[in-house]
Amino acid sequence: MWIKDVLYGEYKVDRVLEELILSDPVQRLKGIHQGGASFLVNEEWDVTRYEHSVGVMLLIKILGGQVEEQIAGLLHDVSHTAFSHVIDGVLDNLSEDYHEEIFKQVILQSEIPQILEKYDYDYRDTLLDDSKWSLLEQPAPELCADRVDYTLRDMYRYGFISFEEVHDFLEQVAVVEGKICVKTIDAAEWFVKTYYTEVIDFFMNPLNIYGNHSLSKVLKSALEKGWISLDDFLGEDEEVLQKLQHTDDHIQMLLSELNQDVYIEENKADYDIHHKGKVRLIDPSVMNGYGLQKSSDMSEEVRQRGEAAFEVSKTGRYLKVNGVG
Repeated sequence: MWIKDVLYGEYKVDRVLEELILSDPVQRLKGIHQGGASFLVNEEWDVTRYEHSVGVMLLIKILGGQVEEQIAGLLHDVSHTAFSHVIDGVLDNLSEDYHEEIFKQVILQSEIPQILEKYDYDYRDTLLDDSKWSLLEQPAPELCADRVDYTLRDMYRYGFISFEEVHDFLEQVAVVEGKICVKTIDAAEWFVKTYYTEVIDFFMNPLNIYGNHSLSKVLKSALEKGWISLDDFLGEDEEVLQKLQHTDDHIQMLLSELNQDVYIEENKADYDIHHKGKVRLIDPSVMNGYGLQKSSDMSEEVRQRGEAAFEVSKTGRYLKVNGVG
């Protein structure tokens, strides 16, 4: 199978990856929006978990990762529920890791273990310990294929960076002792700026916060009243939305607000929503001729951007909804 990606181009993938890509759990991710409710308030915010998952797989391949790590990359988000992290708001899960809690369950209830076994891979060795895959995952604030892909993918798709900038950065990416780093402080500064644009200007965009907060209220109410169940979240976004069309008037009213224009302003003194998301920081390691060095130790710009992002995340955003038109 040949896979063509908007960021990385066209690559041939191994047969095991072909079968996994065509499996129901991975195909389901085409119907899961990465930004949760974002597509309901802005139709252009439409990146899917499928695009990201295939992208992570390809980035690991480009960086020289073995097939087993490519498999882990492809499947790392396979347990994301409908509307992605909105489920964490529904369940008041501050760690935002519900999809990780159900990961093994989703894998075992699918054809994935059998596909892997066919090619002499054990799902337990391949999928249940991310710590062995140093390209795929690293503790923050290091770079990893997951963070790099969703940042570049979202920021390119939504017009914050150009295709040329993406590839200029990728040319500066290297792997040292199995970990992703960059060759120059300029590349580190560019990625740090881009990452915080993703985290602050997109994830914490007032409209994005409003959409996810509002959909969370809708889903929580529908769940409490028995209109939907947790099992429904293992379907696609559109399937859950269809179920919500057959609920009561209160839920219908709340849902209708997600399809209309809304004016939101930041107002700490008088607010309707206070959103404090997961703190996300980045501090890429840079090759300096003698080894690796944290970019924040080399660049005042990186250090200041990190401090500013931490303050925004810690304080959160206080939003006033001035009307739904």
